[in-house]
Amino acid sequence: MIKSACTIGLMALALGQILSLTVAAQDPVIPSSLHIPAGNRLFLHVYARGKQIYRCVQDQKDTNRFSWVFVAPAADLYADSFYKTPVGRHYAGPSWESTDGSKVLGQKLEQADAPDTGAVPWLLLRSASFSGSGIFSHTSFIQRVNTHGGKLLPVSADRAHLGREIEVPYTAEYLFYQPII
Repeated sequence: MIKSACTIGLMALALGQILSLTVAAQDPVIPSSLHIPAGNRLFLHVYARGKQIYRCVQDQKDTNRFSWVFVAPAADLYADSFYKTPVGRHYAGPSWESTDGSKVLGQKLEQADAPDTGAVPWLLLRSASFSGSGIFSHTSFIQRVNTHGGKLLPVSADRAHLGREIEVPYTAEYLFYQPII
């Protein structure tokens, strides 16, 4: 029982650190196309470090053509920009899962080019669904900002690469919003 109480206490401490960082975080210059609709408030700011995964596929109409397509993200989420306090993970869907077990599935609404030309775009997503009763249980919108890396540089796509995957390292910040009640 003591171990369970300690685990719960550590999770609460980590989530408390996330919420305090949300208040202290600097707001990036976010393009107007990615602004959150009125009636929502920022409640969580996390830092992601991971990879964007791409796969070489064959064109279904022209079987002599091949291209690299985005498959999924795979990143760990942290409460701090030094990547010291893990608080969850980000994966295909796109989905975000907290260490408290709650999950949110996003649906992309808009994107904007990142200032860093080698970075994946900044995004605005709407919550398509969520599960669990933890931190993500009332998410309405998600923004991906301050991206670095993750964009696939020109790589030959041909029969020799068919089915192969390339993992491109990236970092980003994810901002989570919920309705104002």
